[in-house]
Amino acid sequence: MAKRFEQTAGPSQRQQRVAELVRHALAEVLSRGDLQDDVLTRNVITIPEVRMTPDLKLATAFVMPLGGRDEDAVLRALDKNKKVLRQEVARRVNLKYAPDLRFLRDESFDEAARIDALLRSDKVARDTARPDTSDDDNDE
Repeated sequence: MAKRFEQTAGPSQRQQRVAELVRHALAEVLSRGDLQDDVLTRNVITIPEVRMTPDLKLATAFVMPLGGRDEDAVLRALDKNKKVLRQEVARRVNLKYAPDLRFLRDESFDEAARIDALLRSDKVARDTARPDTSDDDNDE
């Protein structure tokens, strides 16, 4: 009996390609100001990543307004305009089904800041400091 191939842990190449197309389409719509929503036109919104489900029917867009201002208002406005955004994505990305859109706050910036703070801490600096080995070289 043939052994079935095990699914890899990460997204497929197709999922990644479609996610990038959706990300570009969303970024274009939001940057052009095509939506008639004051919150979305007043904020510059970054979309660092979009993840697609394996069936390509759900796209999760991780978003962050520039400077982190009005995060909750921006997420609410994106959810309110989800239908129009989905139509615009469908127009720009040629897929059999237009993916349903979900918007989540991108936490990668917070995680990067946390790691940066850890790396700058005194404890890490002490652990990564090179010991003075100049005396060891003269013992021979």
